[in-house]
Amino acid sequence: MNQAYNIGLMKVGKDVMIWPQAKITSPGSISIGDSVIIDDFVFIMGGGKISIGSFVHIASFTSVTGGGELVMEDFSGLSGGVRIYTGNEDYSGSYMTNPAVPHPYRIPNRSFVYIKKHAIIGANSVILPGVTIGEGVAIGANSLITQDCKPWTIYVGSPAKPVRERPRKRILELETQLCHKLYDSHGNYIPVKERGNYGNTEESNS
Repeated sequence: MNQAYNIGLMKVGKDVMIWPQAKITSPGSISIGDSVIIDDFVFIMGGGKISIGSFVHIASFTSVTGGGELVMEDFSGLSGGVRIYTGNEDYSGSYMTNPAVPHPYRIPNRSFVYIKKHAIIGANSVILPGVTIGEGVAIGANSLITQDCKPWTIYVGSPAKPVRERPRKRILELETQLCHKLYDSHGNYIPVKERGNYGNTEESNS
């Protein structure tokens, strides 16, 4: 059963699949574009603004927590077991920590994570708050992201470090081809059911 069209998302596009064992809280603060797949056993904590673009995949056992803002642009993806923290505790010693402690004794820091177009995050990587992952970035598995990542660069390690550039020409050419095929002359997405069997979701809705 596809949850995408019955859980009260702020906005949801076409050909979106949210598998039944995915858990999404505060869906009214979450917007999703077209052709998106969210696998079983994903956990997304709404509350802060969450914007997921089009042609995005979020794989099983990934979690988004922290109560801050998350933006995932078009063609970005999260591999299995990724952890994204959009907020964190105040570790300075000025306040107590952990959600069992009430305000004003605990004051968490709400922040953001921005993931730009064509960025891919490898399995079991951790992204800490206040980070922008540039366009076309590839993050290797088991990496720890503590600071901004430069566009079209491959990062690996804990903490992650840049290792080499990621070629962009072919990816951008393919994006142009895909958009030409899957959008009409007015820039509107053409859903799977209107273009035959071509598509990447197992279930489509309108």
